[in-house]
Amino acid sequence: MSAAAAPRRIVTGHDDRGRSVVLSDGPAPVSRTVTDDGTAFHEIWSTAGAPAPIPAAEERDPTQRPLRVPPEPEGTVIRVVDIPAGGRSPMHRTESVDYGVVLDGELHLVLDDGSATALAPGDIVVQRGTDHAWENRSGGPARMAFILVDGRFADSLKTRLAEAVALYDHEVGPA
Repeated sequence: MSAAAAPRRIVTGHDDRGRSVVLSDGPAPVSRTVTDDGTAFHEIWSTAGAPAPIPAAEERDPTQRPLRVPPEPEGTVIRVVDIPAGGRSPMHRTESVDYGVVLDGELHLVLDDGSATALAPGDIVVQRGTDHAWENRSGGPARMAFILVDGRFADSLKTRLAEAVALYDHEVGPA
């Protein structure tokens, strides 16, 4: 696995007669190295609402937007993240439900309680608005796929969180 190689993305749609067609087939259109250690985000797709509108073809690729960690309100994001050996994300929390699938390499899920859970290829993490970081303690690169779904903290959770809990909701990496 090359940490710099963008994953292949195939997008389907419809032709003028309503038949299913492949609209594009190629590398993820947006790949950005977002940290000094070489962690790279590969934007695969995103939606900006639920239910997501499905036109015959997109007016513009939905990945052509500022790179933010959480999805748009009521939206989704699927991305692939490459974390080099020794790389670590910042500790962060988003108001979303994120499904993370380890594709290659080894990572640790680090939580604000100090725990670190070792992850291997095929492991799936269901991230539910917790403060966390991803850390590659191995000697090789790691790749993880994320599907992020916009969420809202329930009142029962809000009463447990600090009043001014910090959410990670800003652009990351150079454009």
